Amino acid sequence: MGQMVPVFDRDVMAEGMARPVNWRGRSGRYYALAPERLEDFSFVGDELHLIALGPMVLWVGAAVDLVSDPVSRARFRLAMDCADRVFHVEARADEVERLTIIWDLEAAEPSMGLNAA
Repeated sequence: MGQMVPVFDRDVMAEGMARPVNWRGRSGRYYALAPERLEDFSFVGDELHLIALGPMVLWVGAAVDLVSDPVSRARFRLAMDCADRVFHVEARADEVERLTIIWDLEAAEPSMGLNAA
């Protein structure tokens, strides 16, 4: 028998509008990550994504990383084989900021008890 989920929560999850959750990067900075359905995950433009298995980050990056970096591509394939969640990461187009966020989130952990508003 499937897990019982309140109708509103089930509808919100089905629509892909789940509330953002906070993850803390290695620098101590908090990020409000938007959960996405793993089954529906796809890259759009240069958007950053975090792929995880429970609280463990498996891969952080964007489509451009898959094209330009063979190591990132290999890590992404492995991550997609065992991940159970994916998050959209809000970031500007600035390359330095993007790489800094990737570095910070590669060692991130979920912040229990804190929810993004």
